[in-house]
Amino acid sequence: MFPTVRMRRMRGNENLRRMVRENRLTVDDLIMPLFVCPGEGVKNEISSMPGNYHMSVDVLVEECREIARLGIPGVILFGIPESKDEVGSDTWSENGIIQTAIRALKKDVKDLLIITDVCFCEYTSHGHCGVLKNGSVDNDATLINLAKQAVSHAQAGADMVSPSDMMDGRVGVMREALDGAGFTHVSIMAYSAKYASAFYGPFREAADSTPSEGDRRGYQMDPPNGDEAIREAELDKMEGADIIMVKPALSYLDIIYRIKQEFSMPLAAYNVSGEFAMVKAAAEKGLIDEEKVMMEMLISMKRAGADIILTYFAKDVARLLAERER
Repeated sequence: MFPTVRMRRMRGNENLRRMVRENRLTVDDLIMPLFVCPGEGVKNEISSMPGNYHMSVDVLVEECREIARLGIPGVILFGIPESKDEVGSDTWSENGIIQTAIRALKKDVKDLLIITDVCFCEYTSHGHCGVLKNGSVDNDATLINLAKQAVSHAQAGADMVSPSDMMDGRVGVMREALDGAGFTHVSIMAYSAKYASAFYGPFREAADSTPSEGDRRGYQMDPPNGDEAIREAELDKMEGADIIMVKPALSYLDIIYRIKQEFSMPLAAYNVSGEFAMVKAAAEKGLIDEEKVMMEMLISMKRAGADIILTYFAKDVARLLAERER
């Protein structure tokens, strides 16, 4: 007890703090989300997400070369198709925007892990995450199309597919389809606990994916629920997920912690667009130190139990960590 025990003794200088630091954020923890669109030479900044862009495939390749040079191990791709339809058929087209992007990246940026978001909201004319019947998303009809999408991405060369639709049973259906098509090596990172969150606003602008009618509360999780997240993660694990994910991250650190305590498997956290945009907006007004808040926010996700963080800050973090090592 005090005065023998003085906790401040281990906080007195930076070298001591470094020696006893319990959690560290490294470049190996990071995945960078990217938005790919049709055209050539396109690089249009997303107004609500400074430093993030809609990029045509040629520009995306250059961006990924830089990401690889920074040491970031992987990217996750979101597609903006040239045209949309009721079922989002561009998602399984051999010449779809994501398939075209995967082939280009695999040709020119060989060492980067290519992950694809598997969903429909960016590709459907109605903006929902599956096949609509009588104004509601038909779970089982959507599963058929999710399987086609996942196999199509694997055929183009994706290393990992990441279903974000929140349909029941989708991980098992996709695993069976991938294995049946000879892609047993392609892994699945499941959006296991994806909440119907208000933090997705900037992403919906970026992906042009706001539903034309209704909302997604009928299939995404209700924010007050915690036990349900454990059940969702357990189901995805049983169905063959290699990585489970919590989205969003910052308001759901308790869920990250609980899932990590429950399951001995890799856990990802998605530091979503609204979390990113809030930091950027507050920093622009001079209210916070952007760099310090960015790092504090991300290390909180690591401390809660995340092994992997999907974040629009990935390049900024990689540069900062590289500077600190010099």
